[in-house]
Amino acid sequence: MEPDNPLLDDFILSLTGKRQPKVCFVPTASGDSDNYVARFYRNFDASRFSPSHLPLFHGRLPDLTDFLCSQDVIYVGGGSTANMLAVWRVHGLDKAIAAAWRKGVVLCGVSAGGLCWFEAGITDSFGNRLAPLPDGLGFLKGAFCPHYDGQRERRPTLHRELRKGFPPTIAADDGVGLHFVGTRLAEAASSRPEAHAYRVRWSNGEAIEEPISMRYLD
Repeated sequence: MEPDNPLLDDFILSLTGKRQPKVCFVPTASGDSDNYVARFYRNFDASRFSPSHLPLFHGRLPDLTDFLCSQDVIYVGGGSTANMLAVWRVHGLDKAIAAAWRKGVVLCGVSAGGLCWFEAGITDSFGNRLAPLPDGLGFLKGAFCPHYDGQRERRPTLHRELRKGFPPTIAADDGVGLHFVGTRLAEAASSRPEAHAYRVRWSNGEAIEEPISMRYLD
């Protein structure tokens, strides 16, 4: 999301401990957009990384579990979270990613690629309106709301859904990375000094936002 600011990408890559990590881009949420794939290769050039991508809409597929378990980073792009999860489940990619997660491969992504790991989230996958998505992969408990400061309707939509019984949610501004080790939130880091993240829940008739301690990566 920040072509001229590599701080979050560098942070992700540092988690591998490798000098030239293998990074696989999964562009399913954008319908395997050629432009998105080209942007990935421009940013993750072969001089520093071993880049690859996994298209599901065309071409022959490798053994998904073996291929993903051989990576150091699985980087999931943005787009429609609901469509992405449906396609993953048709191909069994959800199970292959779970196997990679258990093996210790770094799982990450932006927008849909951040929401998908949770049980639920707030998404724009269903047209022009924001709405709850109840069937994420569930690797992480609770819900996630990306773009908390980037889209005007994110905050009021999340508060409305919490009032109706939506699970406690981590909400993150653009430029925030949430580093989980297993299922424990180990750190929140940001590429922008003004970016924030919150644990948001409904209590006594109002939405409670508890700020999460943030480290600015610069």
